[in-house]
Amino acid sequence: MRKLLKWLIRLILVLVVFAGIAFVHVWYFKPYKIDWFYARVFGQFALQSPQMLSSMRILPPWADFYSGKLDDASPAHADRMAAMVKDDLDMLHRYDRDALDEEGKLSYDALEFFLADQVEGDRFRFHDFPVNQMFGVQSGQPNFMAQTHQVNNAGDAENYISRLDRFPLNFSQVIDGLKLREGKGVIPPKFTVDKVLEQMNGFIGVPAEQNMLYTSFGEKLDRIAADAMDTATREDLKARVKTSIEASVYPAFRELIAYFTTLQAKATQNQGAWSLPDGDAYYAWCVRSHTTTDMTPEQVHELGLAEVARISAEMDEILRGQGLTEGSVGARVQQLARQPEQMYPNTPEGKTAMIARYQAILDDVNAKLGDAFNRRPKLGVEVKPVPAFSEKTAPGAYYQSGSFDGSRPGVFYANLRDPGETPKFAMRTLAYHEGIPGHHFQITIAQELQGVPFFRRVLPFTAYSEGWALYAERLAWEMGFEQDPLDNLGRLRDEMMRAVRLVVDSGIHYKRWTREQAITYMLDNTGMGEGDVTAEIERYFVNPGQALAYKAGMLKILALREKARKELGDRFSLGAFHDQVLSHGALPLSLLERVIDDWIAKTKAG
Repeated sequence: MRKLLKWLIRLILVLVVFAGIAFVHVWYFKPYKIDWFYARVFGQFALQSPQMLSSMRILPPWADFYSGKLDDASPAHADRMAAMVKDDLDMLHRYDRDALDEEGKLSYDALEFFLADQVEGDRFRFHDFPVNQMFGVQSGQPNFMAQTHQVNNAGDAENYISRLDRFPLNFSQVIDGLKLREGKGVIPPKFTVDKVLEQMNGFIGVPAEQNMLYTSFGEKLDRIAADAMDTATREDLKARVKTSIEASVYPAFRELIAYFTTLQAKATQNQGAWSLPDGDAYYAWCVRSHTTTDMTPEQVHELGLAEVARISAEMDEILRGQGLTEGSVGARVQQLARQPEQMYPNTPEGKTAMIARYQAILDDVNAKLGDAFNRRPKLGVEVKPVPAFSEKTAPGAYYQSGSFDGSRPGVFYANLRDPGETPKFAMRTLAYHEGIPGHHFQITIAQELQGVPFFRRVLPFTAYSEGWALYAERLAWEMGFEQDPLDNLGRLRDEMMRAVRLVVDSGIHYKRWTREQAITYMLDNTGMGEGDVTAEIERYFVNPGQALAYKAGMLKILALREKARKELGDRFSLGAFHDQVLSHGALPLSLLERVIDDWIAKTKAG
């Protein structure tokens, strides 16, 4: 027996040694199989982001080493990540692409496109504004703690407190990066500095017990069963959260407020990317990166003008049918939007009714899609209001994906800062875009993919994902979900917004439009409220090129669908087409076109 035990110990030691050798081989050298390399690329990236791991929840509870940490936001970490991306691209090129099957080549090409784009754009790494009215640590970290960090037991609560206590380090790292940008002549627009200061002062302008970090923590504790945590423990944990807010969170905010206060004297203008060092080259890269095309800023601008003219004619026809013939399209749409029957009251009851209406729209479309989709996500979607703390500067709506373990559904966040800003006739298309069959379908189906490298389930390509969501708006109309002409007007209004984006984004960053010029153009053509338009235009200033992706992606998907319909004739199936678009994860538009062309060829041959 003793001899057998000795042999078992030796066998275990040998297995441990071989496992260690295998790990070193995969982690530090060229892995034998390309799929191992793919796993390493994602693993190395994921391990650098404890907050991403908390959001995705792909590791088992016993492997939770990250839930008490925040991401490293230091310039030194950015240097390491940039070097890692370049090394990964070099390593990818050491594999023989020709030896892969078609699906393997698609994985290779998708990763190569993503990595090469990052390497090309690294020269502009400090051209962005990481703290702005739309996003940044000042809003992102509180929202992450309130919406993503789960508290299901005492250990989760301890991690919550640990993360709060890391706010000072996280914020100081961000400030280091901001100072580095300032030294390179990259200073945020004036409106950004002013609005971020207003946002941050509002956040710390309440006692700790009234702060969202405290109240949301209390709500999470309330969901823990009484027999799993006693009252004394709950009260102690809440007291410690209060202390952390006062001793860690608020001081971190005050440090960032102090820095932004010094920026007020330096941020005196509102100018586009052209004003940054080598700004024209930077914006040209932004266009290529976000659209995943080779379009130039001039081509984007011309495409936008053509689309605005086309959609304007369709909107004008509906408006004339409503008896509205005088004034710009935008002014006439606003006339309709301001009618009392089109607005929910700006009251708690009105906001509750608006959320319920969004949910009803999603439930209805989800039940009636029929055979337009053979593939449906398992995870559900909920509608929630944008947190009050960030609603003033947040967009009209956005989607947050659910967790991989199914513990958190997808969420469509609707901004209720003033329900009247979104007329009832615009609600359907917004729900289709953010929820079903838009972002929720595309992102969740990608997360649920099997048999592909994990990075294919999470890799972001904005033109694909936003293009799909905009396509989903049109699809819902084509399928008869917007029978009322005013609902169709709402769809066209939102499509017009995406067309206008092509004009104003390139106008701001390439043709040197002013903020006011861009606002006026958008008001005249979209019919959106002035508050929404202002938030949109200011969004484009701080995120050049991103707004171009919607139209670029939608037009490509529509073109591919019509190409397939024309070539396949009676063999064309809308559900099969959607399967092909959605079942490969997010792709650059050129690779999506290759997927559809291959499907067309195989369907013809079959």
